[in-house]
Parts: sequence; structure tokens; C-alpha cells
Amino acid sequence: MVKSSKTRTGSRKPVAKPAGNNRQDHLWSLGPPVEILRPDGRTVAKEEPDIAADDLLKMYRWMVNGRVFDERALKLQRQGRLGTYAPLSGQEAAQVGSAYALEQRDWLFPSFREHLALAVRGQSWSGILLYHGGSEEGGRVPEGINNFTPSIPIATQILHAVGVAWAAKLRGDPIVTLVYFGDGGTSEGDFHEGMNFAGVFQTPTIFFCQNNQYAISLPRARQTRAETLAQKAIAYGFEGVQVDGNDLLAVYQTTRQAMEKARQGGGPTLIEALTYRLGPHTTADDPTRYRQDEELQHWQERDPLIRMRLYLERRGDWDEARETALWEEAKADIAQSVTAYEQAPARDVEEIFKYTYAEMPWNLQEQLADLRAYLQESGGQLPE
Repeated sequence: MVKSSKTRTGSRKPVAKPAGNNRQDHLWSLGPPVEILRPDGRTVAKEEPDIAADDLLKMYRWMVNGRVFDERALKLQRQGRLGTYAPLSGQEAAQVGSAYALEQRDWLFPSFREHLALAVRGQSWSGILLYHGGSEEGGRVPEGINNFTPSIPIATQILHAVGVAWAAKLRGDPIVTLVYFGDGGTSEGDFHEGMNFAGVFQTPTIFFCQNNQYAISLPRARQTRAETLAQKAIAYGFEGVQVDGNDLLAVYQTTRQAMEKARQGGGPTLIEALTYRLGPHTTADDPTRYRQDEELQHWQERDPLIRMRLYLERRGDWDEARETALWEEAKADIAQSVTAYEQAPARDVEEIFKYTYAEMPWNLQEQLADLRAYLQESGGQLPE
């Protein structure tokens, strides 16, 4: 278990607020976010985190692979070789630290930005590309990997994660579920319903909020008047904790603690990881319309990859030669994944009709017939 003198996951003290129309007499503070690594790669505490050197290196490799994949996927979309894509750069520590902390038997429920978390859990980069390329095969999770498919509707995956955790508890199956969502997801009804059910029935669920400061273009300040998102757990009777989401070690530690507590019957935890998406919300978005250059620079200086690399160098586990080799290796691996993706069999447009119902209803049969007629008339060409 990683240890840090800065860990404050349970302190709750009332904060006085001035009287007025919006007075909140019992607004609770959870203390400062959990932090182990400073932006310069130095540890907050003198005691080194108790994580094996091999695991540290593996997690850093995953972060670099995630950054390379993200940059390549963004280019593929701009070139018309991939569908709409949600970049993850800037959130590598939040995804790797949380996914790596789970055991293989546990279940992970992503939203639409957790490509790196899915890869850490065993899915291939080429399969993830297939998903974003519109192939049905991209939604097929390989046997033995306990990942659910990405969820595009905001926060619906929260209910799935709580339901699986509740079923596992009833069956005596000692698994934990972890569900990802963003700061915008905390404004959805599914978030509150899932939190309430998990609190009442003490399900082994980790609610992992990647607070990247924006829900598309809406800033965090417009989501809620609450001082933190983590404190929303208090209303539902369980623990909430903030963590520096760009600090890989702090994310890993906090998730491990929540996982072990849940597996021992201690119930759910809400983790709010404070992070930042360096790119757009999706490839349909232009972040320059609502973000200032100064803000982006502030977070670029807190890049999670730089922080972890500096930490490894201070330990004597890393150097410039290894860094260069890792990036070249990652680029080669992702290039192979792109080749595998683009050499996959062509998609059949009729697939969009085939995998929802056991027996296709009459209205879909009519639409399929219309599509076939159109393709015959157009020589098999779909409209732009």
C-alpha cells in the first residue's frame, strides 16, 4: 500500500459561510486533495511510495503509449480514416493509475474517453480503433476481460456498474466495479440514482469522476455550487475523496484503498480526480472558443507524463536513452495497430440493423429494404 502524509480521505469539518440568500450552514470540506508527486517529480513526503519498481515502469509505459495512441488517433480522424474521437491527452495518470489498481476479476465501466483504461485492462489498440471506425467488431470485448463497452449517453454506465456490484454482493462474488464519468456526468439523474442505491445497499462500487474542468464547453463552476464534487458522496452516506488526477501515484493509492475497502464489505467510494483534457472534448469541438491560452499553459506545466518521468529519473530508474527508446517503441506499436485496423474486413452497412433485436421488427425491416434499394440504385455508394 502506498503511504503519504498528505492522504486525507476522511476528514470532514464544517466550513463557515456568510449569511445570505444562498447560505449553506453545513457545507463540508474534505481537506486538500491527496497528493504524492509534485509537478517537479519530487514526493510530498520523505517516505517513498511502496510500489514495486517494475509496476512503476509499466504504468509509465502505459501513459506514454496512451499519449502516442491519442495523437495518432486524432490525426486519423482529421484525415477521414476514423470516426468521431474523444481525445484523452492530459488524463493519462487518472486512467492508468485507476485501471492498474484493479484486479483482473473486477469490472470496469467506461464512458467514451477511457481508451487507455481499456487498453490497460487488456483490450487491443486495434480493437479500440475499430470501435471508433464504426465496426461492430470494435464493440466486442475479448473473453476473460471484464470490461463493459463504452457508453456514449452521459452517466448511464453508472447504473450498470452499481447493478453489477449489487448482483455480485448478493451472490457472494468478491468483485469490485469501477465506473468512469466526467464532471458533467454529476449533473445527470443517473449519477444521483446510482449513488443513492450504492449508499443504501453498500455495493462494492468505485465512482471515478475524471474532473477535467469542462463538460464540452461548460466549466466546472457552472455544474454545481458545491465546493467539491467529491463531497456529493456525503449526502448518500459514504466516503468521497479528491485526488490530484495528474499524480499517478496518488491516483493508484487512492483507488487501491477504495478497492480494498469495497472488497472487505466497506461499501462504495466516490473519487474525484482533478485533471485536465489538453485537447478538445471530441473532434467535433473547438476548445479555443471557450478556453484561454493561459489556462492551457498552466495545465501543460502539470503534464502527468512529465511529472512521472522526472520522478523515475530522480529514483535512478530512468534516463534520456530509455525515454527515447520508449517513445520510438510506442510509435511502432501504435503504427502496427493502425495497420491492423485498416486491414480489417470492410464493414457491412447492414450491421446497424442486426444486433439490437432477436427478431427484427417490421419498421426496421422496412428501413433495411429501403437501404438495399438505395444501394442498388447508387451502385453501392453511401451518401456523403
